[in-house]
Amino acid sequence: MQETKRQQKISRLIQRELGDIFQKDTKGYFGDALITVTQVRISPDLSMARVYLSLMMVPDKEGFIEKLGEKKGLVRRILGQRIGKNVRIVPDLQFYLDDSAEYADHIENILKNLHIPPEESSE
Repeated sequence: MQETKRQQKISRLIQRELGDIFQKDTKGYFGDALITVTQVRISPDLSMARVYLSLMMVPDKEGFIEKLGEKKGLVRRILGQRIGKNVRIVPDLQFYLDDSAEYADHIENILKNLHIPPEESSE
């Protein structure tokens, strides 16, 4: 189903603000982790946002997502202070690991290591 313009606008706003929050406001909570918000998908009623994150310098990424889920209230409160004038309710946040970059690297490595013999010409 296609997202409405309102959903797209709120998704972009949340993505931009969460990126800023992770870089500046919550730096002490997550150590040296580099957190990039790659995508935000918001429900049609704007009450829930699925936030996809790319993580760097994090040894246990699944554990980190769980830790982030525990701090969800703090992140949502900071987000509400930033976007409160643009939305009626601040959506509930659900964090997911975006491993598309790692998957692309994996496929690229497979393709690099393929041994394809040259085609013999039949002259």
